Amino acid sequence: MAEHTLKIDTEITVMKNATKTLTIAAAAAAALTAHVSGASAAGQEKCFGISKAGENGCAAGPGTTCAGTSTVDYQGNAWTLVPAGTCADIEINDAADGVARQGSLTELDRDIPA
Repeated sequence: MAEHTLKIDTEITVMKNATKTLTIAAAAAAALTAHVSGASAAGQEKCFGISKAGENGCAAGPGTTCAGTSTVDYQGNAWTLVPAGTCADIEINDAADGVARQGSLTELDRDIPA
């Protein structure tokens, strides 16, 4: 009986150690991901109104959840990260009425889905 108790105690200890190792590994991975994400956004800015449908970074307004959820090309309340200083120079297809459109550093009221 003592042999079985030792085996069970050893298995429990091994499981606890494995759980601790996985927890530490998960925390390290999360920290690394946050660091890499911040680094990749450095030198970039949010540019509204330039994303094709489904290709936005985030903030696509009511009825959407986040990245890739814009439903209209050049949706004014959806943004994409671009190199800093380039947003206002990005030209996109003219609107149906022929009015020229370009990116904006602030949310736009145009091309919002009904």
